[in-house]
Amino acid sequence: MSAQQSPLANSTSDESGSVHNYDTSEDSLRMVSAAPLDDEPVSDEELRPQDLQGFIGQPRLKAQLELFLAAAQKRQVAPDHILLAGPPGLGKTTLAMIVAHELEVPIRITSGPAVQHAGDLASILSSLEAGEVLFIDEIHRLPRAAEELLYIAMEDFRVDVMVGKGPGASSIPLTLPRFTVIGATTREGMLPSPLRARFGFTAHLDFYPPEELEKLLERSARVLDIRITDQACVQLAQRSRGTPRIANRLLRRVRDWAIVHDLQEVGPDDVKAALSLYQIDSEGLDRLDLAVLNAIVRSFNGGPVGLNNLAAMVGEEAETVETVCEPYLVREGFLVRTPKGRVATKKAWEHIGLQPPDDVMKLF
Repeated sequence: MSAQQSPLANSTSDESGSVHNYDTSEDSLRMVSAAPLDDEPVSDEELRPQDLQGFIGQPRLKAQLELFLAAAQKRQVAPDHILLAGPPGLGKTTLAMIVAHELEVPIRITSGPAVQHAGDLASILSSLEAGEVLFIDEIHRLPRAAEELLYIAMEDFRVDVMVGKGPGASSIPLTLPRFTVIGATTREGMLPSPLRARFGFTAHLDFYPPEELEKLLERSARVLDIRITDQACVQLAQRSRGTPRIANRLLRRVRDWAIVHDLQEVGPDDVKAALSLYQIDSEGLDRLDLAVLNAIVRSFNGGPVGLNNLAAMVGEEAETVETVCEPYLVREGFLVRTPKGRVATKKAWEHIGLQPPDDVMKLF
């Protein structure tokens, strides 16, 4: 595959040379964050599958995408635009690269934050070749003017180039070859309806069940040349929050442990020992998650407790607690949100080693 690929790391350059720095909040510093860490590239070429057959997980989506691409190839036209929606770390960038590989066309990569002006996007669009794939990560963060320009380009395959300034300025339509936009978003609801309507195929990625993560870890271990037992993969999968990016990151830290301790094979006890060093427990909870649960249970008797009081107790910003910790704790049944505040469930009490009161036992 010939491709023009720009690595999506913590900073990225647009076509005009402008640089955008990605988020470096508390979430980007956590081992169990689905966001890339500060010293970790998003584009992990070493572990990235090259085709749909090698892509593990998302079976329904894979079947849909295979049919979608096969039909376009038989018609010998560029496929309709594709929207990939879902939480971070599930493989949206990987799927975009796989689509280009399956179609045997180049791929151009940018992101919503990197496009600071409509002119940046116009420059990219005007340089696309026939059939080329344009991948826009975080497409929900495109500036409004760039969104409007993209509407026209996606539907009519043209851009209007402004020549001159002031009263004498004029617009010249520039015809574009047919191409395919692949947009990736973690917040589909933030996309304006006109932009969503331009995508002919929308794919929703779901969190991975443990058994699929185990298969992914086995593949990654072979690529990284790590000898690891099946039970060790089970332990890693349980701590990976249903997210391939986290699974691969934890596998690398376990590899570090094996190298330092001269291990020929990684077993389940090695996984437990290695990840306990990073304060990651059997449920994939880290220091911040446990601090939140302990605060609710020990300081507020299980809740309900307001977000600001909870954030003050754990020494974090309220936004960090709400956006970084709560989604996983709620999804896994450790926490529930009520009109009066956050409440710890029976599972949360038992996880930190305490017997829940009778009223909690009845509720949960």
